[in-house]
Amino acid sequence: VSLEMSKSYNFKSITVVPTAKDFVDIVLSKTQRKTPTVVHKGYAISRIRSFYTRKVKYTQQSFHDKLKTIIDEFPKLNDIHPFYADLINVLYDKDHYKLALGQVNVACHMIDNIAKDYVRLLKYGDSLYRCKQLKRAALGRMCTLMARLKTSLAYLEQVRQHLSRLPSIDPNTRTLLLTGFPNVGKSSFVNRITRADVEVQPYAFTTKSLFVGHTDFKYLRWQVIDTPGILDHPLENRNTIEMQAITALAHLRACVLYVMDLSEQCDFTIDQQFSLFENIKPLFSNKPLVIVINKIDTCTLDDITEAQRNQFQEYERQGISIVSMSTLTGVGVSEAKTAACEKLLADRIEIKSRNPALQSNINALRVSLPKPRDEKVRPAFVPEGAETKRRGRVATKGRSQREDKRIRDELHEKLHGALPERKLQRDLQAELREDFSVDLRGEWDLLDPNWRYDSIPEILDGRNVADFIDPAIMEKLEELEREEEEREAAGEYDSDSEDDDTKIIRARARIVRQRRKLLHVISQKKRTRNAPVLPKAARQRLELARLKRLSTKKTRGNDSDMDEDMDAYEGSSSRRERSRSPLRNADDDDEDFGSSMEAAARRKSNAPSLRAEGGMMTKVLKARAKKLQHLGSRKLNQDGRQGEADRRIGTKMPKHLFSGKRGNGKTDRR
Repeated sequence: VSLEMSKSYNFKSITVVPTAKDFVDIVLSKTQRKTPTVVHKGYAISRIRSFYTRKVKYTQQSFHDKLKTIIDEFPKLNDIHPFYADLINVLYDKDHYKLALGQVNVACHMIDNIAKDYVRLLKYGDSLYRCKQLKRAALGRMCTLMARLKTSLAYLEQVRQHLSRLPSIDPNTRTLLLTGFPNVGKSSFVNRITRADVEVQPYAFTTKSLFVGHTDFKYLRWQVIDTPGILDHPLENRNTIEMQAITALAHLRACVLYVMDLSEQCDFTIDQQFSLFENIKPLFSNKPLVIVINKIDTCTLDDITEAQRNQFQEYERQGISIVSMSTLTGVGVSEAKTAACEKLLADRIEIKSRNPALQSNINALRVSLPKPRDEKVRPAFVPEGAETKRRGRVATKGRSQREDKRIRDELHEKLHGALPERKLQRDLQAELREDFSVDLRGEWDLLDPNWRYDSIPEILDGRNVADFIDPAIMEKLEELEREEEEREAAGEYDSDSEDDDTKIIRARARIVRQRRKLLHVISQKKRTRNAPVLPKAARQRLELARLKRLSTKKTRGNDSDMDEDMDAYEGSSSRRERSRSPLRNADDDDEDFGSSMEAAARRKSNAPSLRAEGGMMTKVLKARAKKLQHLGSRKLNQDGRQGEADRRIGTKMPKHLFSGKRGNGKTDRR
């Protein structure tokens, strides 16, 4: 419960409440940014209706969300602690506060009803103009409602700012509450025992609101609240500053420290201070109470009259603690704090012990005390080890563990020194430097260490290849080599010993190889050529011209027989409209024929295209056609197109020119 209540007291997280004008501007600009903005009268009427309906609904939802946030985040007086509820009533007037939140809630419901009505009317809009006017009327009525909330929103913003400046007081934690006449030393006491920095001045009502500091006692966090001074007059005559102190006294379960000034430097007599104590004594009921006598460096109990001392003694008989201190010198300050904290702790324990649930548990407990069975004295037994440990004559557990570890380390070093020194890979790397290479086989664990550097057998189809190698293969290889040398020495492989048929076969094979090379070069040229596909007639003319250029080579008459033999080999190529060029003599060298092929390929690549000529008879006509071609492509170049087929349209609305929404003013500068 304490955690939930402390969460609800985080008043600093309340959202800022904008003014009525800013409220309207925020919602309408958001509607303009988040909803479509283009509609034409040529659209279908259902599309136009949905366009304006969406704007009305979005505006209503924006108003609803923001107003609902204000209603939910501001504290509800019935849901928070009575201390905060009364404090809000004292500071901001409970009726005014509820009235402002009620007006915001009513406006939220009315905006929802307006949107519902106009969405119903928009369903029957028969034109763009009528739908637009309905939307305009809906948004106008919403803005008019927000304008009527001008004063309520301004009031709520002031309340929010003041709530965010209130100190964070937890009504359920351990609290010391200081009260008394103005200028008796309450703020000085708070500054002494906490880290708070409350203003202290030599005049009354320096403290005009509640201040909170925190201190520690018995490893617990305590909050110390400094309240404004209270004057001795009826409750209805107290002002807002005094009522804050009265509210804290009435609702906070704390130890009350009533501070008195016997020196009367606060401009109030001792009798007046007694009178005030009796006046607000009903607020101290069921709370621990301590009377703190301050400024004892100026006046003590011995310096006052007998009647006044008797009054203090009467208070002591009633169970009220009386403590003396001086916030100027610091004498008795800690004693006053200790007395108040001890009294509050005892009171809280007593309250908990009166809890019926705790009483039922206590009744279930039974404490048994053993009765002596004889006259023999049996003192408490303390083990000898524990006694010696307490006296510091034996090592503690941690010390003995460290001693055992030291012995183990010494034994390990002794055993390690007895072993032969082993050269590590790191030592080898430092010794060999760039010549070092990791020996992965050196650490292999095999039955015989000599196997580490053997060749790994190759396995094929689950069998070792080495099992199928002829053991005498090297001798057989040497025998074959000797036989081959004898054949070469006998001249069996000399070309002069070939007959005429063998020579003809070799010449034809060489011609076939050369023709294959030529066909490969031609196909590569065709493949890398970046030109459009020409009609069949134009392709035939170009092929004919190419063949004529290739046929300028001299041929010999006896090659006709070879051409007839090659017809069968090149049948498929000749059927694809490929003309055969006469071949060179079979006796020509391979290198000469290769160079002639390269020259033919260069002539082919450098030859002027018939399509490029375009039927121009003279150079003048050709230059004029070139000029007209450049003039025709000027428009394409201006548009940045790649050609006549480039239909791409660039960015129609550049962002730097069309970002944002247009207002009602001129737009020619865009």
